[in-house]
Amino acid sequence: MQNSQEANKNTQDADLARAEHVEQEIHKRQVNSSDKMGEVPIGKLLLQMSGPAIVSMTINALYNIVDSVFVAMISQKALTAVSFVMPLQMLMISLFVGSGVGVNSLIARRLGARNYKAADQAASTSIRIAVMNALIFLAVGVFLIRPFMSAYTSDPVIWKYGVQYGSIVMIFSMFSSIDMMIEKVLQSTGNMVAPMAISMSGAIVNIILDPIFIFGLLGAPRLGVAGAATATIIGQFVAMTMAWIVFFRKDRDVRIRLRGFHIDWTVVKDIYNVGLPSIIMQSIGSFMLLGYNQILSAIPTAVAVLGAYFKLQSFVFMPVFGLNQGAMPIMGYNFGARNRKRLMKTYKRGVETAVVIMFIGFLLFQIIPDKLLLLFSADQSMLTMGVPALRRISLCFLPAAFGIMSSTLFQGVGHGVYSLIVSVVRQLVCILPMAYILFHTLGVTASWFSFPIAEIAGLFCSLAMVIHLYKKEIKPLDSPLQAK
Repeated sequence: MQNSQEANKNTQDADLARAEHVEQEIHKRQVNSSDKMGEVPIGKLLLQMSGPAIVSMTINALYNIVDSVFVAMISQKALTAVSFVMPLQMLMISLFVGSGVGVNSLIARRLGARNYKAADQAASTSIRIAVMNALIFLAVGVFLIRPFMSAYTSDPVIWKYGVQYGSIVMIFSMFSSIDMMIEKVLQSTGNMVAPMAISMSGAIVNIILDPIFIFGLLGAPRLGVAGAATATIIGQFVAMTMAWIVFFRKDRDVRIRLRGFHIDWTVVKDIYNVGLPSIIMQSIGSFMLLGYNQILSAIPTAVAVLGAYFKLQSFVFMPVFGLNQGAMPIMGYNFGARNRKRLMKTYKRGVETAVVIMFIGFLLFQIIPDKLLLLFSADQSMLTMGVPALRRISLCFLPAAFGIMSSTLFQGVGHGVYSLIVSVVRQLVCILPMAYILFHTLGVTASWFSFPIAEIAGLFCSLAMVIHLYKKEIKPLDSPLQAK
């Protein structure tokens, strides 16, 4: 009898210890999240959250440029081939990043509402989603890349380069998919430094390996365009490995279960309520580029110019997307915590910062477009076509700043469909029809005006959506906390 009582007492003590441990963990999560996301002054918090992401995205933009710079050294046909494959890469990244945006938004909102179990569930589900996404593009790399290139070019050299590059980056996309997802999970908890380090590690490895594998330096085989793809995959593998190490080295505000976990499809639905519009929104850019390449396909130099532009503009847009990554979890957390003042102050500061970044990029594209194109070994024909192209397209930068941060607001509060509507207006309703009309009536030089025309239309659409969202859901929010 005494042994039984002692056993019951030990069981009760163990249960009490577990309960105290759970309470301590919950308190620790509250301190980690609420002190930072709900109380730190917005200006300081946005800098802390966005600074590492901006550095990371800028490094990645530099890698994209360097990658194409080395490819262009092979030949203009090699650059054209990579430009043709670019829409498929954009489509792949759209799926990976869009899924991560849904995870980021869901986890941030659950943490803001103090629902930690749901946040863990979303984080664990995210890895399964990353694997499934990668399998889709493995199939694309195996079965679709050859007919895809055949649809755009009859030049055997361009076709060969495109198939080599595209098949490698698609088949081995698993590394990138998992890496991006873990980075989004970390960002959703307010940790922006680790994702920066992870992303930079892959980009730096890629930049170092590009010339080695492309030109056969240091005893490596000379792989040409395939070498650029190989360097990319190795860089992504390094980033994924580092992401796993960083995430599992110590306790996080959310936890990922790898074993004994069953997907809750309700969570998947919640993720894609925001993620799917984001995927479609970013995929629209891919389809826009596919269509634009088709319009320009009779002029290979124009395709090379458009490809060079998209590489160069990433150096301007990527820092703004880094700002986006830092602002979104702040917005999502404070929306979940019903703190209207902090939510809107984050949005306003984000717009102001994005405008400054875009203005600097606009000046560079207006003042030194020739020097930017010479990075890609541009010949005289490419310079003649490319200089006015960069000056005219870059007129879209300033209105784009408002559109990007408005989309961040929509996604952060769980209304990614608003971002989708704006993207459809910009990239399908405006850019492609305008490009087609201008190209066939006034020529290729005039067709570049389709970009700023579309961004201005998107600006007015975004403004209408922000006003509607504010009146319907943001204005009624009420919180005892005051914006700092």
